[in-house]
Amino acid sequence: MSSALLLGIDDGTTAVKAALFDAELRGVAQARRPVPVTHPAPDLVEQDPQLILDAVIDAVAEVLEHARGREVLAAGLDHQGESVLAWEADSGRPLTPVVVWQDKRHESLLARIGARSIGRSGLPLDPYFSAGRMAWLLERDELVRAARDAGSLRIGTVDAFLTDRLAGRFATDLSTASRTQLLAVGGRDWDEQLLATFGLRRELLPRVGPTFGPLAELHCERWPVAVPLRAQLVDQQAALVGSGAVRPGQLKATYGTGVFVLGRTAGPAVAHGLLPTVAWAAPDEGGDVGEVAYALDGGVFAAGSLLDWLAQGLGLAPDAAALAAAAASVPDSAGVMVLPALAGLGAPWWRPHAHGVIAGLTSAAGMAHLARAALEAIAWRVADIVEAMAAVVPVQSLRVDGGLTNDATLLQIQSDALGLPLSVGRPDATVLGAAMLAGVGAGLFASVEDAARRLPSGRLVTPSAAPRERARRRELWRAFVDAGARL
Repeated sequence: MSSALLLGIDDGTTAVKAALFDAELRGVAQARRPVPVTHPAPDLVEQDPQLILDAVIDAVAEVLEHARGREVLAAGLDHQGESVLAWEADSGRPLTPVVVWQDKRHESLLARIGARSIGRSGLPLDPYFSAGRMAWLLERDELVRAARDAGSLRIGTVDAFLTDRLAGRFATDLSTASRTQLLAVGGRDWDEQLLATFGLRRELLPRVGPTFGPLAELHCERWPVAVPLRAQLVDQQAALVGSGAVRPGQLKATYGTGVFVLGRTAGPAVAHGLLPTVAWAAPDEGGDVGEVAYALDGGVFAAGSLLDWLAQGLGLAPDAAALAAAAASVPDSAGVMVLPALAGLGAPWWRPHAHGVIAGLTSAAGMAHLARAALEAIAWRVADIVEAMAAVVPVQSLRVDGGLTNDATLLQIQSDALGLPLSVGRPDATVLGAAMLAGVGAGLFASVEDAARRLPSGRLVTPSAAPRERARRRELWRAFVDAGARL
């Protein structure tokens, strides 16, 4: 068993990653395939589902070459959460593009539904969640309606599409269901009242099951062996496990396209401005949903995407890394402030119509000051969420991971904004978490906590700003958000 390998498969918003780990969670091999995101019109964000499937097949094929005859004991698949598509049941042919979680085409449909109708979900009425996208596809897409009428329609999140194509398993897990707005708080299956609210039928949706356990076998003619699928969940929940923040009071923040903060809670919790979510669900003896672990969630919708837009969209730098390097060259933002609302404001504000704002420009401000203001904006938005969580669950620690955490300037700004030390985890925490849960599902680890104990301690970044200065800047930020979100 000690020579066995664990496979993590991470379907992120802009790329698919596959990675092999040994039983001590040391990396053996990793592959990455970018997946284009298109914007065919304002508020529309799409991906080609076939390109996602091809990227998964290619990335897994590459890392399996490095197994060198060792057994791949288990695989875990994580995915981008709220994105959805529709496809044919028999052929697996996609009927629609993947409608990405940032997409807002269904806002008018949500307005017709009204916030009172979705209270059972514990989630705000916002375009972020999956149910509105599914309802829009059923209402507006002719191919989707024709497949529904013919009894050949399947509609769901990207994980269900991938497992249907690679394992003949049309199913998802409870953590994913908790992101759709079709699960009641504390529920264990699709909620009939919420299904009716969005005009959806249970038989069109994937079966809801546990997060880990003996789920299926993944097959592809390009792979030398079938791969046992032993975990399936949302990417941010995978990052929660991969960060080691698996007990109540432990928070993690993953910095990528956006920043997503999750913190374990002792049970189902509803908090103002935060999202009640399922962290993971263990199987019972019959393979159905058993014991459930819960969390609170808050998202910053533009982080890496903000830096990419400033660098390439506005032409301020060759790329986001160069922009971040410029930010490190100045001690402050010279009064410049940025509201990173390129896709609206998420938690705890939930203002989907808010737009990005750049303010405080003077002749003393240059590109480097604007770059630093962007990093400060990301950090203060994370602070908004952490402080909201601290009002509900005592915050014992914050563990950070993701590509942007390679930037020392951002980490110091973040620690100063929170007044807390940061424990910096591995940049591959998401794909690692999927592999760790696969190890739990295969019996390699006794529990999620047992798997987390095998992670090394991360390096610490401690705050350097004086508490009074932090409080002053916090007041300025809150006033700026309130004013900027009204524009």
